[in-house]
Amino acid sequence: MVRKTALIVKFGQIGDVIMAIPAAYALHERGFEIDWVCGRSVLPLLACYSWIRPILADDRAIFRGSTLKRVRAIAALWGAIARKRYDLCATLYYDRRYHLLTLPVRARSKRMLSRQSRETTLLPGRHHSDEFVRFVLEREDGCQEGSATPVCPDRLPPSPLTPKTAPRRIAIVPGAASNLLHRQVLGMEPESLRRWPVESYRVLAQRLVDRGWEVVLLGGPDESWVKPHFLGIAMTDCIGKLTLPEVVSVCGTCDAVVSNDTGPLHLAGLSETPLVGIFGPTDPSTRIPRRALSVGIWGGQGFACRPCYDGANFAPCQFNGCMHQVTPSRVLRELDRLLDASSRGLPNSWRIAFPDEN
Repeated sequence: MVRKTALIVKFGQIGDVIMAIPAAYALHERGFEIDWVCGRSVLPLLACYSWIRPILADDRAIFRGSTLKRVRAIAALWGAIARKRYDLCATLYYDRRYHLLTLPVRARSKRMLSRQSRETTLLPGRHHSDEFVRFVLEREDGCQEGSATPVCPDRLPPSPLTPKTAPRRIAIVPGAASNLLHRQVLGMEPESLRRWPVESYRVLAQRLVDRGWEVVLLGGPDESWVKPHFLGIAMTDCIGKLTLPEVVSVCGTCDAVVSNDTGPLHLAGLSETPLVGIFGPTDPSTRIPRRALSVGIWGGQGFACRPCYDGANFAPCQFNGCMHQVTPSRVLRELDRLLDASSRGLPNSWRIAFPDEN
């Protein structure tokens, strides 16, 4: 039996790639073989899915290289994707420049995000995973019960952490809050407006340690700047030491994860570990992993400017008061609720919480 084939074009950032995986999985369940054009940053994660064939593109050269490097990188990508005929080529971007990358692709159907029609637009206020599924399956925009859940990799590496000895192991992500593609490829500044203040993370970490719990610091190599903020607190430092698949594995060994809206939030969402996400400039209903034991606290209650992210840029805010509105006590309260529900085996669907809730 000849299987259908699909080509997905989505380089990264990490969160967007993870939210697009359910769409690829929906195609896979319908008998499609999945090829995925990706950048180097997310390649190790996509390689953990046995049903995805990652095709590496040199995104740094394509977006920041000299004219010669750009031409060579695009030509190399063309050579990798032009030899195979596809039933569907789905480019999960609005920018028409991405159309150039799939010019030689032979496909019965080529689809690219576009704001010219409702069918090809990610509708605001809806979770990105659901919208990616609707887009690739060409579903009518009708009533859809349920939401797309994160799809866990089926061949993760073991966690590099030793078995826990403390009553609880809680992972926190104090530094990460930037678009990896913008920072590493386009050379833009981190989107720090969606970062919960590191001082708040320190207060939370100290309270957890005071309970006799283990606290694990997660983050990439560029987040080493947060380490001095935690001096004097006994913690397990994993910043810059883990691959993306290892982050998922480590989250799986933890009792809970606390993160703002960033890549590790979505990596943690691939595990079954209770997850507290902290949001402000972005709407958590469009991003929080829609699975059990997952809650997004949305700061900025009563702010006229919330959310300020329009899908491409943040407002020129000098002080992200929405994130400051979420207190360590509020986070700890949600954390305890999730841990209690998890330990008692209680049903606990994803939800959005607010700073002034009890």
